[in-house]
Amino acid sequence: MNNSRDNWGSKIGVILAVAGSAVGLGNFLRFPVQAATNGGGSFIIPYLIAFLLLGIPLSWMEWTLGRAAGGRRHGTAPGGFHYILGQKPWAKHLGSLCILPPLFITFYYMFIQSWILAFTYYSATGILMDVVKGGYGPMKEFFGNYIMLNTQLGSFPAAIVFFLITFACNMALLSFGVRKGIERVNKITMPILLIMGLILVGRVLTIDGIGKGLAFVWNPNLSEITNPTVWLAASGQVFFTMSLGMGIVFCYASYLRPKEDLVLSSLTAGATNGFAEIILGGTIVIPMAVLIAGNNIEECAKLGTFGLGFQTMPFVFGQLPFGGFFQTLWFAMLFIAGVTSAISIIQPLISFCEDDLKQTRKGAITSVSIVTFLGGLVGIFGLAAGAVDEFDFWGGSFLLVFIGTIQAIVFSIVLGRRKSATVKDENGNPESEAFALMNEGAAIKLPKFFRFIIRFVCPIYLAVVLVAWLIHDGWAVVSLQNVPADAMVTFLGCEMSQISFTWGIRIFLLVLTILLNVLIYFAWRKGDPADQPPKNHHKQNMSVGNSDTERSSNMEV
Repeated sequence: MNNSRDNWGSKIGVILAVAGSAVGLGNFLRFPVQAATNGGGSFIIPYLIAFLLLGIPLSWMEWTLGRAAGGRRHGTAPGGFHYILGQKPWAKHLGSLCILPPLFITFYYMFIQSWILAFTYYSATGILMDVVKGGYGPMKEFFGNYIMLNTQLGSFPAAIVFFLITFACNMALLSFGVRKGIERVNKITMPILLIMGLILVGRVLTIDGIGKGLAFVWNPNLSEITNPTVWLAASGQVFFTMSLGMGIVFCYASYLRPKEDLVLSSLTAGATNGFAEIILGGTIVIPMAVLIAGNNIEECAKLGTFGLGFQTMPFVFGQLPFGGFFQTLWFAMLFIAGVTSAISIIQPLISFCEDDLKQTRKGAITSVSIVTFLGGLVGIFGLAAGAVDEFDFWGGSFLLVFIGTIQAIVFSIVLGRRKSATVKDENGNPESEAFALMNEGAAIKLPKFFRFIIRFVCPIYLAVVLVAWLIHDGWAVVSLQNVPADAMVTFLGCEMSQISFTWGIRIFLLVLTILLNVLIYFAWRKGDPADQPPKNHHKQNMSVGNSDTERSSNMEV
């Protein structure tokens, strides 16, 4: 049977695509907040260690699992786990957990992405500079009114208008497929993003007194190195920023061609993300915030990711000559980072519809659009009530570590112990299937000492972190012990208790999880969906990459 799945057109394309998925708001907003609240330079050391011993190995694992799934024409974990775990009936449903993070994250990410588009517009038209002239208070009020749907654009809330534009743009880009859509977008936007970042870094470095801010970032207070909270925060940031456990790397790796490098490509994508995070994100945001906040940098960081990005930074840039230009450049850079991340978050959902539900690309885009749009409306109208916080906790925090632990165990215990039928190690013995897949076509072979880290250190580390969290904080979070019993919220004009609303959101997410597994059950009733032709299948409409001849003629350089 011909493999009609799309694939990457070039090595640089897949590297930039994976880097683009990782380089997002976490680099330029979340990282500065984490660094500022965890000692600045003291945070960088454990961050780099976690990047080396946790982030890179886990990335290699997820790339390898994705390659194994792609070999069976599956781009997501339900189909991938089915084969990796020996075609057990429950394996597909275990893999369904890996679909949940991108699903839940899409319910709020595109709305936040649309804020950036709006503020790019407000900066370019001079509206934001007029607000900044009134002081920090009006800037804060302007942002609050916008996200609470109080700012109008014509007769409609501006936030809704920009959300619709952003939503349509993301889906339009994805409609072109992996090679002509995702890869092409990242090849164009990632260099632009890096250039924008370097321009902003250059401007920051020329500000009088910026040395104080740079010292906060690069001069570590060694007394903080022994603080376990700093180490946990650094590990969590690495996990978040590298898109680990989200199913994105797994999905992207499934589109690798046979014998295409994995080890060096993963390392290069991770290094690009690290550069954007430390050099660009750390140099732009933290030093400027230190100039404003002085010794109260931690108080500044308490504004949170959005307060720092949408209130503090435009206010700071507004104090500089040509402030409007740098405001616009700041938000334009964030928007590009948001686009590359958003399309990577949505792609696993589309791959699931195409590979498991056998929908055409158009049908998959339609299905994903309907579900994510409805979920997005819940996030928009439930923002003040805490819907986005709940989506982010389950999709962007807990499930990432939980799924990362599952993937590490599957890699180590299943693929790590299974012997390859064709590949031998240097002693002539059958190679582990895990490392045979990982090193297939590699420009550089995996260093030997990383094998121990990948097979033993990472799974144990993740399991310990997960169990420790469940014991220390988990029950309090699940049972909502920190939510006052008399706290009230309003959703769609109805007033209710905060606890009732939160449980309502959780029931909504649980129902989606059950429906997802029902779809998986029916999709696999007749066997592997990959062995079945897609609905409305026509040979003449097969997608890019169906044959060696077609692949050669469509290759992008």
